[in-house]
Amino acid sequence: MDFDHEIASLHDTLQLFTRRLTKDHEVSQDLVQETILKALTYRNKFRHNTNLKGWLYTIMRNTFINNYRKSKKVRTAPDDNSETLFLNVPDIHTFSRPDGNYEYNDINRCINEVKEEFLIPFKMYTEGYKYHEIADELNIPMGTVKNRIFQARREIQKKLVAYAC
Repeated sequence: MDFDHEIASLHDTLQLFTRRLTKDHEVSQDLVQETILKALTYRNKFRHNTNLKGWLYTIMRNTFINNYRKSKKVRTAPDDNSETLFLNVPDIHTFSRPDGNYEYNDINRCINEVKEEFLIPFKMYTEGYKYHEIADELNIPMGTVKNRIFQARREIQKKLVAYAC
């Protein structure tokens, strides 16, 4: 009971310490709560007659660092509806926009306008075939396969100048 009371009395001190770590009030509150929860959960790890405040600061700092690393690893993005962080990755794919369907159709049209001698190796390559597999299938040298794929790419790029950044 005395241990719980000591931790509760350090709440304001922990709150002040979070200002060194984050300026976001909500993140700060969460960090204090998580620190207190971990301290209560792992109270048997605390050695009596040692610095409780230092132990709590260490828990808080490590929790903050772990959360930061985790958010960097999974590329968290803020949710516009609230100020908390969720593990949602924003969809930046071109075709998810309303006008994306038109772009998709334009790209397909440009690809299908490529000369057939270039188109067949190009489509096989985009489907995952290796150069030597395409060469064997079409009965042409591997150098010719590579050249035709290159020519198809260049032709498609010329037609898609409007979408260049």
